[in-house]
Amino acid sequence: MMAKRRNEIHYVTIMIVLCSSSNSLVCGGEWEGTWRRRVAEEDEAVTTIACSEHGRAYLDGLILDGNIQPACECNQCYSGSHCSNFLSDCVVDVTRGNLYFLEPFWMQAKSAILVSGWHRMGYSYSDDSYMSQLLVQYIKKLHITLGNAITEERYIIFGSGSTQLLNAAVYALSTNSSLSPSKVVATAPYFPMYRTQTQFFNSKDYRFEGDTSSWKNISDRSSTRFIEFVASPTNPEGKLTDGVLHGPNDKTIYDHAYYWPHFTPIPSPANEDLMLFTISKLTGHAGSRFGWAIIKDEAIYKKMLTYIELNTVGVSRDTQLRALKLLNVLLEGDGREMFQIAYAIMKNRWTRLEQIMSKSKHFSLQELYPHYCTFFQRVRVSTPAHAWLKCERQQDMNCNEILKTVGINGHEGSVFGADNRHVRLSITGSQDEFEILINKLTNLVAKEYMDPNLINLHN
Repeated sequence: MMAKRRNEIHYVTIMIVLCSSSNSLVCGGEWEGTWRRRVAEEDEAVTTIACSEHGRAYLDGLILDGNIQPACECNQCYSGSHCSNFLSDCVVDVTRGNLYFLEPFWMQAKSAILVSGWHRMGYSYSDDSYMSQLLVQYIKKLHITLGNAITEERYIIFGSGSTQLLNAAVYALSTNSSLSPSKVVATAPYFPMYRTQTQFFNSKDYRFEGDTSSWKNISDRSSTRFIEFVASPTNPEGKLTDGVLHGPNDKTIYDHAYYWPHFTPIPSPANEDLMLFTISKLTGHAGSRFGWAIIKDEAIYKKMLTYIELNTVGVSRDTQLRALKLLNVLLEGDGREMFQIAYAIMKNRWTRLEQIMSKSKHFSLQELYPHYCTFFQRVRVSTPAHAWLKCERQQDMNCNEILKTVGINGHEGSVFGADNRHVRLSITGSQDEFEILINKLTNLVAKEYMDPNLINLHN
């Protein structure tokens, strides 16, 4: 009896100690949740670091001079411990495809997630899959809401961004083919990863063979398999387009990275056999590395699944959790808020760009085509992520070198399989970055009137 009494006292003592500790425990039916508060406090401490609205501090950010507090990471052309110093002579780098123009939306959206230490510690989900079936359903709901892709009777597979899926698709379409090696082609100007990634993996089953136009007039292609990359909208021009090669052995990979309402009208849902999408151009979260493919053929789906499983054992479970939360936020209400905000920003940026470049005789931008958009239910022109700028004078053979003289660094046209009289300028960065770009382009055009021959630009 005394032993039992001592055990009861010992048990009560342990529970009192545990419930008064700083750990998160269930005590008396109440969840203390102190670890949640601690995480929230850490995040709040970082967000209150003053960066003069020209930079940002992150929990995993820079640490300077041995200080344990994360330091401000400044926007382009700003410096100082609080990003308050503007560097007027800096070169603005607009080669990157970051969608920082969406950052203000995500700062006010209730999109935070709290990941416990025990979350998804295993390799797979409870159904032995590497993909969250709930996330699959959210992706289907997203495409139905936007009307930009057919998902019925299709297979969906995840990748570490659409970048991983590019080669997974080439692998799946070329393996076990009696017509090997397959010829991988794309119409210039094209996304450079089509070429560089295919060449890097250097497979015996396929190799990159350049511009599609070099092959479309060949009458007999019966002994060759072509795998054509088709970006729609195109990168960098932003045009809606279709495949060129339609032979019996030809296969097509449709890259719809930019087929979202803030970049292009949505005339109809995409309905191709193999389509690629990425969250980096949807929500701007390029760092999360999440993309997906929508596939009609089960055999191709299984081959791509094998590729992903052997390559990375699927996509990070933490990444899938974040993607799930982001899509959940996007689809709140009627699923239109972010797209309306994002489109308004891009439309404003293109209006300003065109106003400046319309005054130039030496430089031009790509033409923007109007289409009826089923999402916004009106005719509208495209608002691409990139300006495809051209130097019109024959003697200006390298347009990017001319832009560098006024402090602008873009991607040369040759990177995209085009000539260097073209240069790609990304316009999806922060508002700081865009304003600097606008000012420098204004100065560039103004020099035409001060120096009609642009002699200064060549020196």
